[in-house]
Amino acid sequence: KSANPQWREQFDFHYFSDRKDMLDIEVWRKDNKKHEELLGTCQVDITALPTKQTNCLELPLQKHPGSLLMLIAVAPCTGVSISDLCVCPLADPSERQQISQRYCIKNSFRDIKDIGFLQVKVLKAVDLLAADFAGKSDPFCVLELGNDSLQTHTVYKNLNPEWNKVFTFPIKDIHDVLEVTVFDEDGDKPPDFLGKVAIPLLSV
Repeated sequence: KSANPQWREQFDFHYFSDRKDMLDIEVWRKDNKKHEELLGTCQVDITALPTKQTNCLELPLQKHPGSLLMLIAVAPCTGVSISDLCVCPLADPSERQQISQRYCIKNSFRDIKDIGFLQVKVLKAVDLLAADFAGKSDPFCVLELGNDSLQTHTVYKNLNPEWNKVFTFPIKDIHDVLEVTVFDEDGDKPPDFLGKVAIPLLSV
């Protein structure tokens, strides 16, 4: 019930500079669980923003009244990576030794925000639900930790996909829950849900 909402939420997107992506933003109005109405859209050209500083942007909504006020910072990505299983980070003994030194007890208060990081190896899925008429699915896997989100590639026409990818997340809150969701890619349509598992970090 507000024409001037304040959300005050922060989201991290992992942007790779070799791509010329636009940040697409949509504003929706929700009457109830079933009815939603698009109130406007806007875009931000990430490549045009100065780096290593916080940019305050007032973005008018296209073809609709109103505007969005946003703070966007483009900064080097630390602690986040996607790699193949054969070149897995942390496999190097010297790297593991550096990490042990970084998180030893005597360095605990050097950087309070540096809690640690989580490495997840997504190997494969078995006996997934068939989402199309041919009895197959086009599965991909999405990993979410807090507001961080990374995903695998899609393995087409397969109910037993193998991804063999390694994902590394920085941990911002030890009470966060790692959510791993498998979807079926469905062209231009929203992906179909194939299954989900939630793993509290405190259980790792």
